[in-house]
Amino acid sequence: MNKIGYLDCPTGLAGDMCLGALVDAGVPLEYLQEQLKSLQIEDEYQLRQERVTHHGQVGIKVHVDLNHSPHPHDRDRHHGSRHLPEIVEMIKNAQLPPRVEERSLAIFHRLALAEAAVHGIEPERVHFHEVGATDALVDIVGTCLGLEWLGIDRLFCSALPTGGGTVKAAHGILPVPAPAVLKLWEMAQVPVYSNGIERELVTPTGAAIATTLATKFGSVPSMGLERVGLGAGSARLPLPNLVRLWVGFPTEQQGLEQIAVLETQIDDLSPQAIGYCFDQLFALGALDVFTQPITMKKSRLGILLTVICPPAQITACETLLFRETTTLGIRRTLQERSILRRELRTLQTPYGSVQVKLAWQGDQLSNLQPEYEDCAQLARQHHLPWRQVYQTALELARSTYSATRGNG
Repeated sequence: MNKIGYLDCPTGLAGDMCLGALVDAGVPLEYLQEQLKSLQIEDEYQLRQERVTHHGQVGIKVHVDLNHSPHPHDRDRHHGSRHLPEIVEMIKNAQLPPRVEERSLAIFHRLALAEAAVHGIEPERVHFHEVGATDALVDIVGTCLGLEWLGIDRLFCSALPTGGGTVKAAHGILPVPAPAVLKLWEMAQVPVYSNGIERELVTPTGAAIATTLATKFGSVPSMGLERVGLGAGSARLPLPNLVRLWVGFPTEQQGLEQIAVLETQIDDLSPQAIGYCFDQLFALGALDVFTQPITMKKSRLGILLTVICPPAQITACETLLFRETTTLGIRRTLQERSILRRELRTLQTPYGSVQVKLAWQGDQLSNLQPEYEDCAQLARQHHLPWRQVYQTALELARSTYSATRGNG
């Protein structure tokens, strides 16, 4: 897959706008309807799509019509409420694709942390009036399903507009941005600005999706653009009320980027559990995960587990480490790293297609590597040693790209 996505949010973000952008980018609505049945709440809602026009631009509006709800158009506000443990159980029992499950759980855990901080209670006791209702479950899990269908490994997001005025919620009249949205922005250090529109523009669900899944906020990442999906909001605004999902492949520029380094030492956990953590951390967007053997106090043998991740994914990665390991504390530091501009190209080998990662320093090719998974798949398919497939791809890549100059 190895795709990236960019959420361009000039008029904010809501869960149903994410769904609309994904459907407009190619995700079949029927796929979402079928997959969401695993949550066992299909009798509570109907999912449908509509093409709408804002200021001459056409986008997809996805409706989550709630059954027997007195406020079917009041997004993120009504139709019941659920606590975090119930939501976690529903998602875990749904047998969703692994990364969809991990992303969905991470979003709700982040919401719980934000709501808990706002109300001064433990996350497990949070009563999700706004974000635990049926439509938010559909929005969040549906968004994660759509990202998986498109093969988006990393998500980026623009700065978000603050909006203004007030909004009616379960706890009464609240200022905009709503307290939970403001806390989510604070947790992820989101860049915000005012676009002059005085109304709620970013909902709790939209803020949770962006702050959990986006690895970076700001300008468009360097990318080869393949398609754009437009997700429509309901309100008529001075600007086109559309979120634009840009989908493509990464062509990263050389430079500096900020990363987070999480560390913890463990001496009382099965190695299989550590291996499981590796997979889940990568699914959450970790850039690298590794262990080192260490000797702890009283000469106990243990491991030092290190996770390198984007700063926006600190909370999600720490939540998983606390849940899946026996650690009682995690150290974190923010560092800068130099990166080369990278590009993925598809190479035809005698065994089949292999993606090759090219790294550029200026316009000079610095390094190239065939993708492991592609070589492994072809080795299994042709009953060949992995080394043979890899070496063939590497030699072919060197002869094909050695004289290539970068376009950056």
